[in-house]
Amino acid sequence: MKLLFDQQLSPRLVARLQDLFPESEHVSHIGLDTADDATVWAYCRVNSFALASKDRDFNDLAVLRGFPPKLIWLQSGNCTTAQIESLIRSHADAIAEFEADSEAGVLALS
Repeated sequence: MKLLFDQQLSPRLVARLQDLFPESEHVSHIGLDTADDATVWAYCRVNSFALASKDRDFNDLAVLRGFPPKLIWLQSGNCTTAQIESLIRSHADAIAEFEADSEAGVLALS
């Protein structure tokens, strides 16, 4: 699964999670760091990314527009990059199952 990490998440997650998600990107690496949510959503759809975000607005977009893209909604509040990395790593199996599930569009992790 290719993840696109949104603006609220550290760009360092791309390198830190390279072993699990080798084709992932951060919005700042592809010129979308100031893009609105709809633009990021469309980019993910066109380029086959799942979106990793803490932003509730993306859940609203998922409800309104459906998927793809799939959304990994990180509901962890304020935390460090290491804590976000740990959260994603600890749910790696659930993320793999989510990727394979053609009927699931949002995976909430906390």
